[in-house]
Amino acid sequence: MQQRHRSWLILAHAHVRVGELQQLLEFFGDVESATAQPRSRLTETGLSVEKCNAIASPDKHIIDKTMAWLDHDAHHLVAWGENNYPEILAQIPGPPLLLYVNGDIEALHLPSLAIVGSRNPTEGGSRNARDFAKHLASHGFSIVSGLAQGIDAAAHQGALDVGGRTVAFVGNGIDRVYPAGNRKLAHSIVESGALVSEYRLGAPPERWHFPERNRLISGLSLGTLVIEAARRSGSLITARLAAEQGREVFALPGSIHNPLARGCHELIRQGAKLVETAADILAELRPLTKHMLDTVDDDYSRLRKHLSFDPVGIDELGKQSGLTIDQLSSMLLILELHGKVESLSGGRYALKEPLQA
Repeated sequence: MQQRHRSWLILAHAHVRVGELQQLLEFFGDVESATAQPRSRLTETGLSVEKCNAIASPDKHIIDKTMAWLDHDAHHLVAWGENNYPEILAQIPGPPLLLYVNGDIEALHLPSLAIVGSRNPTEGGSRNARDFAKHLASHGFSIVSGLAQGIDAAAHQGALDVGGRTVAFVGNGIDRVYPAGNRKLAHSIVESGALVSEYRLGAPPERWHFPERNRLISGLSLGTLVIEAARRSGSLITARLAAEQGREVFALPGSIHNPLARGCHELIRQGAKLVETAADILAELRPLTKHMLDTVDDDYSRLRKHLSFDPVGIDELGKQSGLTIDQLSSMLLILELHGKVESLSGGRYALKEPLQA
């Protein structure tokens, strides 16, 4: 596994894109073989000279530093094409080759909603972000945002307040917290979700990183909710990307006298769904979570055989079904959303109504 991690890091530091990776795999079979090739063989794949040089002569110092970072139990690499890579993220244009994750990878595989908005919201805007996040997190959704001040921070905190999951995509290296004022929040997110970055360790928060990472916020999510945004804002970029990715876009209307409502009103005019309560979002997203179950029908069938009206612990379900705890957690949450299963104390689950065969 160590050599595989090294190979992925070499490719990521060479700025290899997913399409280019597929070319390398066609030539050499796997990432370990690809990164073991001399420069002359790599150029035969059509890869640029700069990238071939970076693969053949990698920066061992930064790779060794990252390998040391991976020694921590909560630190992970999630590589495109591997089992722990979120399927929903793999579907977007330009998916990241590699993700650095600090926290629980399971949070990346739950049905998710992005909540974004102004960095300088009104008190009411912050309250709305917290309240929507609380309600949706309590219904099993992972809340996704960007760890910025304002609406982002309020959304993350709302999910944490009810013991829910939240994911923060950052525009810098995973070993840094930006803005520094959110350091305490970042540590809390690691305990109940995950910090995620596509940038190498030590990467500074460059200005262009933030529009790039916005495609990941929307890409991991079934829908994006915008709360308070001016007409020219990063939140509207996230909403546009969500629409381009085929995701739902929601906007919370506001006063015509509030300049931070104008971006939301513009989105509504362009076809975003106007929402007034979290129930409006749940009504739209529940059918999509059912589709997520349909896509794992074989695993769902295995789980169905071991669920009954008698409570059973998730560990026992894992032993009986052969499914991992991560798989079970995601599937059971989706079943809860549809009122099929109830979560009981002690990590136990029981049917609320018969499951169809």
